[in-house]
Amino acid sequence: MAGLRTRTAAAPVTEHIVDINVSQEMRTSFLEYSYSVIYSRALPDARDGLKPVQRRILFQMDQMGVTPDKGHVKSQRVVGDVMGRLHPHGDSAIYDAMVRLAQPFTMRLPLVDGHGNFGSLDDGPAAPRYTEARMAPAALAMTEGLDEDVVDMAPNYDATLDEPVVLPAAIPNLLVNGASGIAVGMATNMPPHNLGEVIAAARYLLDHPSASLDDLMAFVPGPDLPEGGTIVGLDGIREAYDTGRGTFRMRAHASIENVSPRKKGIVFTQLPYMVGPEKVIERLKDAVNRKKITGVSGVQNLTDRHHGLRLVVELKTGFNPQAVLAQLYRYTPLEESFGINNVALVAGQPQTLGLRDLLRVYVDHRLDVTRRRSQFRLKKAQHDLHLVNGLMIAVLNIDDVIAIIRNAEDASEAKQRLMQGFDLTQEQAEYILELRLRRLTKFSQIELAKRQDELNARIEELREILGSETKLKEVVSADMAAVSDTYGTPRRTILLESDGAEPTESVSLEISDDPTHVVFAASGRIARTASNAPVGTTGPRVDDDALISVVATTARAEVGILTNLGKVHKLSVSLLPQIPDSPLNAPSMRGGTMIDQLLSFHKDEHAIAVISLADDADPVAIATASGKIKRLAAGHALAREDWEVISLDPSDTVVAAAPAPDGNFIGLVSSDAQLLRFEADAVRPQGRTGRGIAGIKLSDGAHVIAMGTGSTDALDSSFVVTIAGDAHAIPGTDPGSAKVTPLSAFPAKGRATGGVRAHRFLKGENVLYFAAIASDPLRAQTPDAQPAELPAVNPKRDASGTPLAVAIAAVG
Repeated sequence: MAGLRTRTAAAPVTEHIVDINVSQEMRTSFLEYSYSVIYSRALPDARDGLKPVQRRILFQMDQMGVTPDKGHVKSQRVVGDVMGRLHPHGDSAIYDAMVRLAQPFTMRLPLVDGHGNFGSLDDGPAAPRYTEARMAPAALAMTEGLDEDVVDMAPNYDATLDEPVVLPAAIPNLLVNGASGIAVGMATNMPPHNLGEVIAAARYLLDHPSASLDDLMAFVPGPDLPEGGTIVGLDGIREAYDTGRGTFRMRAHASIENVSPRKKGIVFTQLPYMVGPEKVIERLKDAVNRKKITGVSGVQNLTDRHHGLRLVVELKTGFNPQAVLAQLYRYTPLEESFGINNVALVAGQPQTLGLRDLLRVYVDHRLDVTRRRSQFRLKKAQHDLHLVNGLMIAVLNIDDVIAIIRNAEDASEAKQRLMQGFDLTQEQAEYILELRLRRLTKFSQIELAKRQDELNARIEELREILGSETKLKEVVSADMAAVSDTYGTPRRTILLESDGAEPTESVSLEISDDPTHVVFAASGRIARTASNAPVGTTGPRVDDDALISVVATTARAEVGILTNLGKVHKLSVSLLPQIPDSPLNAPSMRGGTMIDQLLSFHKDEHAIAVISLADDADPVAIATASGKIKRLAAGHALAREDWEVISLDPSDTVVAAAPAPDGNFIGLVSSDAQLLRFEADAVRPQGRTGRGIAGIKLSDGAHVIAMGTGSTDALDSSFVVTIAGDAHAIPGTDPGSAKVTPLSAFPAKGRATGGVRAHRFLKGENVLYFAAIASDPLRAQTPDAQPAELPAVNPKRDASGTPLAVAIAAVG
């Protein structure tokens, strides 16, 4: 049967079936998935405050060289490079993370400089092919030092490249920019903070490792949100700083303005964190339609790029703006809660951290980065010195070196003969062979000697840093201070312990015209009291601030804010937060509002005092730096929002103002330590257009720095505080010497005379940089609004002062 082919049967397939426990398999798979989400996606590292995708974006942009001094590149190119080299998890996830790093309303300190439409609080960004990006200046501080072996590197996803495990992070990014993310079984939600405040706290912790939470909260009192706004209620913040979890309320910044001659409106210029105006409008219209909010006639969104956010809620005639505002806060996102959950990775483990722990992790990271950087620089300096030493030998023996090289058969032989002839290492010999002939001059010898000295000094400095923990901390602290100076910005968010208002249900739509006092403090806070009793030792008083002005008025009245430019700004008392009486009958000015949050001052303009606008008010004494005095008569108020009450010369400013009825005294203090006291009756009251008259005769170069008024029957309870120093010293560096003297020790003189000497200068003193005439009890404050001690009363008017431990900026 030739040619026939038989078909053999196929070998039987051997099956391999494994029995598994479905429950165990699901548990194992879910744990692996959870691990991936927690460590590779959702939670930031506590050291640099970045999630892996954010870290890879900044690292890749640094590798690409798209620094702030270079032009923007297409966002699609950055996304493509990050995805192809480091993060193969889809372009949309990478672009979304990059957009967030570039949004100024999301990040307190943006790390990406975006060009184009990167979205808003109400709309998403354009596609990456339409936008461009580069590193923001702050991102340079995050990546600085990567080429100096300051952090560990790890292989990327396919082991073809190395990427940093963590960035050097000269900026405490986790606290400054916050973080949010949802992992499996845990989540993180951290608010942004002020860079300067966080670094100040970190430096304090660096110097005081056992610092308490209260010590650190003196530097970081609360979050500082990108869009500003107000945080009401600080108990939740303190709880979060202590335990890592807490809640606080965010509130939009509102002002009540005349939107038309006959209509008032509530104007919002700052909204809560991550709340957009369109969301507010939508919720507002819904609440109005459902009759939950009354008194609103319309809403306009006047936001633009030039003037920023401006959301105007127009009110119906006859409605109490404060009552409507309370309804808006209750039923719209104009007031929102923020739940703090400080979960971050520490040594690869998710932990819930308080403020002290967050700062400690960052400080330890910067110590490690600085130590590794110093070790790297030390090795490099030693290596450079090694080469320079060999080069110096060659220069000193140049003829022999040239002869060896000329007579050698090849470079290898020349290298060996140089090593043997001059006791050089292989590296030194190779460096000499690569030397250019133009370096072999006498001038090069001088340069090499100078270079040797520089390297020896650098090596000694680096060894000192590595050998001393104290020196290492000094370097870290100095680096932190430089970052704060470079990237720090003023606080934007106002912190209030309480809004001082009653619950929304009890707020009447009709304003109750109850008697009250408006109090204005040296810290710049203004408020109204809950009681009508006289403010002072027998009635409501403020124990945590020095009061500048106290005006008796009513809740529906208006008061005037007198500024250094001689203008009065009208302010409705109903706009002021109410500070309730405490059990000790001492309200806190921390419940007040900064006055510049309520009024729009011109450039170089600031508030001096609060005055009454009532037609029967006492005349107000106004003193200027040039020595003029004016008693402003009642009835000067105008219908407009601001007006001038004293005509000033171009170089003159108002320095003080206070009520001065007939029978009172007026006291003026000049910078050359002269005090003049005279009767208020000597100054005839004038209308708002008056220029004032001569108050005190000044010597050349002197100017008025303080004024005080009071009853002539109360001279023994009034005191003169004078503080002397060096006129050429940098403000705040020399506290100077202070003296407290009863005003009765100074004799009365005629108006427009020179007065009497109030302070004898010590050696090195030539000017009074501060003075005050105030009644007992005296309260002094430092420039940062902290209480300060004054020396004991000195009955001698012409005596020297007592040296101060701290500078004093206000007495009231």
